Amino acid sequence: MQEILRNLGRGSFVLDLGCADSSFPAEITQASVVRIDRNPPRNPAARFQFVQCDAAALPFARGTFAAIVSNHSLEHFDDLPGALREIGRVLGDVGSLFVSVPDASTLTDKLYRWLARGGGHVNAFRSAPEIVALIAAATGLRHIATRTLCSSLSFLNRRNSPRPLPLRLLPLGAGYEWSLFLYAWMSRRLDRFLGTRTSIYGWAFYFGSIEQTIDVQPWVNVCIRCGSGYPASTLQSQSLIAVNLGFRTFRCPQCGARNPYAEDYLSS
Repeated sequence: MQEILRNLGRGSFVLDLGCADSSFPAEITQASVVRIDRNPPRNPAARFQFVQCDAAALPFARGTFAAIVSNHSLEHFDDLPGALREIGRVLGDVGSLFVSVPDASTLTDKLYRWLARGGGHVNAFRSAPEIVALIAAATGLRHIATRTLCSSLSFLNRRNSPRPLPLRLLPLGAGYEWSLFLYAWMSRRLDRFLGTRTSIYGWAFYFGSIEQTIDVQPWVNVCIRCGSGYPASTLQSQSLIAVNLGFRTFRCPQCGARNPYAEDYLSS
């Protein structure tokens, strides 16, 4: 989404749609950020510029926003057609839209829904072309690019889990980082050499007017703690790769966690 956010100018507005506390830090864009969700944020500090409302009935005028970010929110909307129509209405004629959703056919999404007893997912997406057609038809926006997203199962990390820890986490390595490390290491190798999809969890879509070229190369190096993804070239150029106990690893620039390293091998 940063390809959109960093190119927004001062005086413009960006909508963080279905954001919980937030989908991105406000500091990464010059635009004014408006965050909405049907439930109030848990963090009181996140209530600044927050509007509590339904995505299918946005209280904003037509063309208010220069960009909209819908980061893993469409799967939660009860009235998906209504929400998509509202996105098209409040987005400016030359606006930009970023959407990310999970692939309901993947192991990652199945684990998430099993662990979270559904996780609030009411819409199941299984086809990138069908999602593109759905969004384009409802919003009138032109599809620009699609990127495949990889998972590290960071939602299983016990550092990120509620307390007390869910009992369903126990057979999944109890959320310890060593178990997630091994899963990430193994899944990348299975996918690379056997053509499986054990490391995939969804897609990111770009629509509308976007100034810079979108890099659609999937990033297979995703942090097991914070979930941040990085291209292999960035990790190499920043000298973040090392060998530990026989594994090639990288240290996450965001949170410092040690992760298994793999060359980028997937294509969108």
